[in-house]
Amino acid sequence: MSEHEHDSRISALREEVTQLHRAVASHAVVDQAIGVVVAYAGLRPDTAWEVLREISQHCNIKLREVAEHLVRWPRLGELPARLRDALDTALTGRGATPVSVVAPPPGAARE
Repeated sequence: MSEHEHDSRISALREEVTQLHRAVASHAVVDQAIGVVVAYAGLRPDTAWEVLREISQHCNIKLREVAEHLVRWPRLGELPARLRDALDTALTGRGATPVSVVAPPPGAARE
């Protein structure tokens, strides 16, 4: 292998590693967003994944970006209106009702 071929191979491998790092980070945020939808609407994870995909396609926003908004939503209390509308539509289409009151854990004292 010539030095040029060796350098080209190293460059290609570095680019591949960079892409893999991005994919892992994107996968993590999507998994977290699935968890948000599961907790919010009481859906199964596979159905929550379908909801994310539907929102992404309906709003023409990358899935990762939709996931980032959903992950920030519980902390910030804000979700862009068009994403909120798409979420409501996707949930309504599946007969899901968002959880509005969280029940205390079993055995917890009630005030």
